[in-house]
Amino acid sequence: MPIPAHILAVERPKNTVVYVYGKNKDRYGVKARIGCRHRNGKNYPVNGPTVGHIIDGVYVPLPEPENEPATVSQAPVDIKDWAGEELLIKEGKELLDELYNVYDRKDSERIFCIAVLRVLNPGIKDCELKEAYDQSFLSERFPDCSLSKNLVSRFQKDLGKACSRIVKFNRNRAASIEISDSVLIDGTLKTNDSRINTFSEWSRKGKLKGRRDLSILYAFDLTKQKPVCSQVFPGNMLDLTSYSDFLITNDIQKGLVICDKGFPASAIEELLIERPELKYLNPLRRSARIAVDHRMYNYENVLPGEDGIQYRKSKVEGKHKWLYSFRNPREAAKEEQDWVLRHSKEGTYNDGEYQKARIKFGTIVFESNLDAAPEEIYRMYSTRWEIELVMRYYKSSLEFDETRVQSDEAVIGSEFIDFISVCLTFRIKNLFEKEELLDNRTYKQILRILKHAKKVRMDGKEWTLVKTNKNQIEILEKLGILPASETEEKSAKRKRGRPKKSARL
Repeated sequence: MPIPAHILAVERPKNTVVYVYGKNKDRYGVKARIGCRHRNGKNYPVNGPTVGHIIDGVYVPLPEPENEPATVSQAPVDIKDWAGEELLIKEGKELLDELYNVYDRKDSERIFCIAVLRVLNPGIKDCELKEAYDQSFLSERFPDCSLSKNLVSRFQKDLGKACSRIVKFNRNRAASIEISDSVLIDGTLKTNDSRINTFSEWSRKGKLKGRRDLSILYAFDLTKQKPVCSQVFPGNMLDLTSYSDFLITNDIQKGLVICDKGFPASAIEELLIERPELKYLNPLRRSARIAVDHRMYNYENVLPGEDGIQYRKSKVEGKHKWLYSFRNPREAAKEEQDWVLRHSKEGTYNDGEYQKARIKFGTIVFESNLDAAPEEIYRMYSTRWEIELVMRYYKSSLEFDETRVQSDEAVIGSEFIDFISVCLTFRIKNLFEKEELLDNRTYKQILRILKHAKKVRMDGKEWTLVKTNKNQIEILEKLGILPASETEEKSAKRKRGRPKKSARL
């Protein structure tokens, strides 16, 4: 039955609702409203316990139980993961400031907290973020960051809707690239079985494994050892198609861009004219006619200190372009042997074909708009494998091998947070290398050590570090999470046998 207006008008606490009860339906109680449930596209309120009654036109609260402890399910968490969170907060301060420049404080901290949790809990699902946050020291450092499943889902979608801010964030980072910096660009495929978003397409590899993909391009500053920006593309888009769009969208104006054969310079010719401070270094396919025309397989000399690597440099007439070729005699011998054995087994050996092929064994030819010494070009491209390291951390260490969201906007938002996670990962990886921690441990082993360092609150006020062993303390001190010990206990080595008696006075 409807509740009378004069009962609803009685003053009572906020976020409460009146209900009627009793045999004659003439008694009125007041319940706290504790939230809502999202079902079928609508929000439905959720009522909690009774907090009082309306008697004779006056709200009468229930008496609070004295000295009755809360249930353990409602009790605050008194032991939390600390070391990994503290390290990422310390190392990610600059990254958080970059987020503050684009997003408001609340959004920036939510992006940062999700990214940190994805670093420390590889493969974590969105529905697990809230529990991980509550059990993490992030909830002490950023106490107002709500990470419920529905909120995270909605937040990632909102991030994608406001994609211009993601572009602004990436462009701010790309602006830090200097002319002397080497920038590696490469892409990777990520499983995306959604039938809703437009990024989900059949790639060449996807057809083999029977699952759709999306494509992600990354730019990595080799000089500064940091990821610069990333962008999502459909899984069936070729690298050469996305190459120009990636440079334009993220406004990469300067530096030496080093790519593989899938990113030909012909895809960005007009862009290079507009951006004179943008240089490139690309390997050519062995079938490229320009290499034969410029006699790039006739070598001038041997690179100093490079174990017999032969080289040739040639200027392309009428163009601001140089060709560089290199031949590794060891690789050439191996390729020659493999070629002969393969064609021998297949019964397709032909000496004419062999003579054509052998000249290119163990060789690689580059094109570039940079006039440099051949040894410098060889050294720069030799470091290109480090972009593979970025992709390895992305898929293996962080376990970002599968898309778990549906809409286009959610994919863009989630991948942006993943990019922040990758940035944080390389911040701490570089620190691990600097402190020589990776000499005898893996990256994941160090993270497990950090997981052991927790803080506990015994009296409800002060947080103290849970007792841990000396080796782990030394690692925390090396990483700057704990202050270095001011005094070291030095125990003198005793000789074998009973100690001498002290002299009598």
